[in-house]
This record gives sequence, C-alpha cells and structure tokens, in this order.
Amino acid sequence: RYRDKSIRAVLDGTKFDMEEKNDELLVTDPWGSTFKIVISEDPEAELDPRGVQKGGPSEGLAMRDLTVYAPVDSNFAGIGRYYEQVLSAPLIECVDGSSCTISVGPRQTLTFTSHPGGPGASVSHDDLHDEGEIKGATRQFLSNYGPHISMYVADLRKCYNKAAALGLAYVNPRFKRRSYTLDEAVDECMFRLLDIVDPENVEAGPILKLEHEVRSVVKRDGSKYKSCPFDEIPECCVV
Repeated sequence: RYRDKSIRAVLDGTKFDMEEKNDELLVTDPWGSTFKIVISEDPEAELDPRGVQKGGPSEGLAMRDLTVYAPVDSNFAGIGRYYEQVLSAPLIECVDGSSCTISVGPRQTLTFTSHPGGPGASVSHDDLHDEGEIKGATRQFLSNYGPHISMYVADLRKCYNKAAALGLAYVNPRFKRRSYTLDEAVDECMFRLLDIVDPENVEAGPILKLEHEVRSVVKRDGSKYKSCPFDEIPECCVV
C-alpha cells in the first residue's frame, strides 16, 4: 500500500519508513514509533479469548509486546515494583540495569529497556503544557500531550488507593473525564497516572514519566463498562 502514490504523498516528509526483513516487516510510523510485524504460525493462539474490540475484523491479530525506552541505568527493578504494587501487574523478568518485562494480559507484555542510543540518548515520553487554571478543580495539573497507555485493571479501587497513597494520581486537563477522587474514579471508570516511581523509594522521584489511563472493567452498578472489549465480566473483576 505504501507504494500507492496517493499514500506516499501523505507520508513523504514524515518519519515513516518500511523495511522488509525475512518474514518480518519493520515499520516506523510518521511520528517515529517502530513496529515489528510478523506472520503468526498459529493465528488462533494469538487471540485473547476474553473478547475483542467492536468493529470489523482487523488484519492485525494482536500486539504481543509494547517496548518503551528508558534512560540507560534506570531503576528497572523499581519500574517492576511500580507495576506489581500499584497496578497488580506481575513482573515476568528483570535484568538489573538493563530491562524489565511486565505481564499486562494473558498473551501480552509491556517491556522497558535501556535506550539503544546509550547514556547520551534523550528519552522523553511526556509533553507537558500549562494551559491555565481549571475552575473548580481541587488540584491543578499540567496538560500532557505525550503518548499514553490505556489498560484495564481488575480492581480499580485498590489500584487508585495505592496510587493516591504514593501521591501518583494524575488528572490530564486535556480530557473532560477527570478523576480527582476515588468516588470520581469509580463514577468515570478510570483514573490517570503520569509518574512511574519505585514504591520503595518514592523520595527519589520519577524514574520515567509515561501517562497511563487506568480503566475499570466494571461500572459502579456492577455492569460492564461500555468500552471494555471483554464478552463477559471476568470473576476477578470488582468495583
């Protein structure tokens, strides 16, 4: 499709790139994110049996892993503890000073690894702007225009309380849905985080800034949240 002149005209001048390598396709999107697209030997095994997003069938079956670059010599063990203790996401592996991999689904992982550019490489996943005071807000926050990860958790209250206890709850003024309190998080079925810290050394400050939209599978009344792709509510999910 990239060879189509109408498509190339839109992408020329951006960071878009594509390289075929054996049975893989390495694609860099217009903003610089790189994707490795592979052919699955067992397509059925790639699918999450709990359900899929609404809409027509997708050519892509699944996203096995999302890899996020971090500064060289980051506290990767601390990143692992953040996901385990705040978001109840199990740490699969941690290579001290190099990387860590977290389970974020039955067949999906989130990996943090040292930037391949070395110690001098610039690493930033946030784009913060002061857009003025939000009237009626109990606390003021900077707007973030950087990327964010959206993830569902089984127990929103538990995750929010752990985040709030560490001073990590974040509100992005860009969006109308804002959760300044636990009750608001339950009503909105979501809250946000920005700072990734080591729960055992919060005083050291953020290891990395990467926004997360943390979503609940279940609404306050016990029904399934409308955007959740699951066919049924898993037994472990509560509100």
